[in-house]
Amino acid sequence: MFKSAAILGSGSFGTAIAKVVSSNLENIRIIGRDEDSIASINSKHQNPRYLKEIVLPENISATTDLSEALGHPLVIFAVPTSATRECAEALLAAGLAADVVLLSCAKGIEKDSGLRMSEILQGVFPENPIAVMSGPNHAEEMAVGQATCAVIGAKDSSLAGSLQDLFTLPYFRPYTSNDLAGIELGGAIKNIYAIAAGISHGLGLGDNAVAAMVTRALAEMTRLGTALGGQSETFSGLSGVGDLIVTCFSAHSRNHRVGLALGEGKTLDEAITSLGMVAEGVPNTLSIYEAARRAGVRTPIIDAVYSIIYKNKPAAVAMTELLTRDTRSECE
Repeated sequence: MFKSAAILGSGSFGTAIAKVVSSNLENIRIIGRDEDSIASINSKHQNPRYLKEIVLPENISATTDLSEALGHPLVIFAVPTSATRECAEALLAAGLAADVVLLSCAKGIEKDSGLRMSEILQGVFPENPIAVMSGPNHAEEMAVGQATCAVIGAKDSSLAGSLQDLFTLPYFRPYTSNDLAGIELGGAIKNIYAIAAGISHGLGLGDNAVAAMVTRALAEMTRLGTALGGQSETFSGLSGVGDLIVTCFSAHSRNHRVGLALGEGKTLDEAITSLGMVAEGVPNTLSIYEAARRAGVRTPIIDAVYSIIYKNKPAAVAMTELLTRDTRSECE
């Protein structure tokens, strides 16, 4: 079904996705904004800012011209959630055809509106086929061919199957689902828990505390995710518990690193500056906290992280309050 693709985003994930699908496509066009990165991809087959040690195949090229996404049967959104609507509207203005498949890989919901990325894309492109992909997918491991699984969501099972065929490799195993809401919500909500895990590590709370926090995070994620339209079983899958585990414990996790810095006493600005990349959990914390309030769902872990990031509550105080809340049944 697919012979070529355009990938929006020349960051680490866009670069890794290009590397993954390069063996199953004739031509891949990365579209980014950083002119130095684009020039290096074209001349040296390497991205100097992200995954700089990875040599990209020659069927991958790059440009800053968004209109060059036109003409490809598949457009993959690998930009931050804050840029998804802007890129979609620019593609609409450029004249994207209604039969082009749009695959979103962003993990977050839109600030203020609370919309998932697939809902934004469907709103801008009501006729286009829409799919999403998520899971425990750190770019650093995908790019070097380490074993990875993902879940691809689409309402049309034949579309999900075609994308599954595209991404299937000896080291990359995709599954399919029709639960776009659950897949996207799991990928978005887990970012906040990664910050919480990092804070816990930074405070030196120990493995018992972090394991308990991650376990209760899964219960909280499922409670909120189902209230927002996801299927409960999805949160027990790759885009739920799978992504939760990897992002809470991996050294590659940007959100964990931000949390670790906060737990060690750094300010949010210091934590983000030292990271040097986008940590989706920071804006996600605000947008998902607001979504939880609108839905009337109890989310004590999200509330604690929100209080640290947006209310300047000391991390130690917020975590102590989290641990000393009123007791309750585990099933609640």
